[in-house]
Amino acid sequence: MEQSAWSEISALVAAAPYPVQVLPVDAERAARCLAALQITTRSWLGAVVAGSGGLVVDHGWLRVLGGGHDGLPDVATATGVGAGRLIVAFDVMGGQFAWLPAEPGARPTVHYFGPEDLAWQDLELGYGDWLEAMLAGAVTGFFEGLRWPGWEGEVAGVALDQGISTLPPPWTREGKDLSKVSRRPIPLAELVSVHQDAARQLGFR
Repeated sequence: MEQSAWSEISALVAAAPYPVQVLPVDAERAARCLAALQITTRSWLGAVVAGSGGLVVDHGWLRVLGGGHDGLPDVATATGVGAGRLIVAFDVMGGQFAWLPAEPGARPTVHYFGPEDLAWQDLELGYGDWLEAMLAGAVTGFFEGLRWPGWEGEVAGVALDQGISTLPPPWTREGKDLSKVSRRPIPLAELVSVHQDAARQLGFR
């Protein structure tokens, strides 16, 4: 991949302080995704799409979308048409990372929709800066409030198309301590939908 940013990303993957798995990619599927997104491999997002089926970070806690893999959609498929935002990653708790402008005409930044507050938060980082931070160790601090003792083994056993549902849910007072709630794997798409429905019902967006 000439002029690709993939070499920089690969170096970060190799130096990451926690396990990062680079999923194999189907070249034809990745090419269709790049065409749909109208980006090239010179961009970090394009390089991730062309160079990987996705990146599985920190025992599977964070799933960075790429060109698509069994159980993990490609960026174009996850986003859908006309959604107004690019979904670039999911976490095992059903959180979403999206790349979009904070306001019309602004430079796009990565936003996070988390299960603990059910609202989109602007992380004020472009895609490349966000991915570099996540691969360099930021996952640990970012998700500190959503983890419990022994999470590593539990999360590693969850399939890529699954997430961990908790009862009571993380946005309730009773569900804040993840070591004391009921946890079980469910389809990731279902978990994401549950969080979005809860946000609408509670008046968030």
